[in-house]
Amino acid sequence: MPIIFAPQGETVKVIRVLTDDKTKKHLENLGITVGTELSVLSVSGGSIIVLVRQFRLALDKSVATKILVAV
Repeated sequence: MPIIFAPQGETVKVIRVLTDDKTKKHLENLGITVGTELSVLSVSGGSIIVLVRQFRLALDKSVATKILVAV
């Protein structure tokens, strides 16, 4: 499921990233790679705030819908 639909407060695991190479590389630099565990802190108005490796990241809806996760 896209991370945008993950329940708030859940820890999820990234299983696939469906973006172009440039965006995928940027996400990798931020620590979002296949196999990474993320904690969903907040979902609001299509944006999502996640905790990845002790850092909070805000993702907009267009990027968040392309990050597939498993609970």
